[in-house]
Amino acid sequence: MVAMNLKAETLSLVEKRESLEVEMNDIIAQLCFPGGPGLSGNLVDAEGFPRSDIDIPTVRAQRARLIALRNDHRDITTKIDENLQLLHSAKLTRSEPQASRTSDPSTSGYGSISETSSMVVDLVARVPFAMVDEISDASPAAEDGLQLGDQIMKFGNLVMGDALLARLASEVQSNEDVQIPVVLMRHGTLMSITLRPRQWHGRGLLGCHFRIL
Repeated sequence: MVAMNLKAETLSLVEKRESLEVEMNDIIAQLCFPGGPGLSGNLVDAEGFPRSDIDIPTVRAQRARLIALRNDHRDITTKIDENLQLLHSAKLTRSEPQASRTSDPSTSGYGSISETSSMVVDLVARVPFAMVDEISDASPAAEDGLQLGDQIMKFGNLVMGDALLARLASEVQSNEDVQIPVVLMRHGTLMSITLRPRQWHGRGLLGCHFRIL
């Protein structure tokens, strides 16, 4: 029962975080159009006058909102991580020899080992751990179908965990010219694509940048 409640809470947090990400991506798109003010660009022209091509109060409000959303996003992500650790700990506890002799779910608040394990796997698989925040035109990533704002849920065998940025880089470097299956969320839709890291005229083997969530 405890694990089921924790799972429900975590899934609710995941949905809330996805909602925040949709709003964040929408604000970013509105600010970062070609010639737009961007996330931190100047709001005055070369002569020091307010730019006439943008609505400055709106831009300031959008930037402030984005900061608030990012803070909320960070707090929710921290709570999701804590819940996943609790579920994982419950799985490990149930896997100990003494605990494993108790097979009746009614004798434990966490249910069976397989039930708790499946909860952890299900939750991890549903939690995006990185987002594409930069992608170059004509890059391998762009040609293979990756898009700005895509939220990565699985990259090869890599899912949510520690030292993700370094592990992502290692996964790419060690799989040059190899097809890598990627599971991602795009505008609320779960998708699967295949990326092939390879040499091209730009930087890196993919030509994109991931921001860890």
